[in-house]
Amino acid sequence: QVHLVESGGGLVQPGGSLRLSCLVSGNGVPHDAIGWFRQAPGKEREGVSCISTRDEIATYADSVKDRFTISRDKAKSTVYLEMNNLKPEDSAVYYCAAGSLPATIERSYNYWGQGTQVTVSS
Repeated sequence: QVHLVESGGGLVQPGGSLRLSCLVSGNGVPHDAIGWFRQAPGKEREGVSCISTRDEIATYADSVKDRFTISRDKAKSTVYLEMNNLKPEDSAVYYCAAGSLPATIERSYNYWGQGTQVTVSS
């Protein structure tokens, strides 16, 4: 079993920044990817970014490219999502997930956190 706990969400003005954290723990269950997803009210969950735990290669959705950065601190078992130049359309519940394939596709992930709310509003 893999447990994931997100933190760092909140209310921020347009153009502002937030850093989300995802603490990953488990009983040695292998996982090759950690992904970030988001779901806004009335919309389907979408992939935002993911990082391979093998080679640290990152992938981003076009909507967040050049604004969001994913990184991993292996010693702290934590994956971060640095979000800059936030827009109202970035408002959503953000989830991190652990899976077997580094892709921003839900079916690649078996374990999910509970989510953290990000609201971008003036």
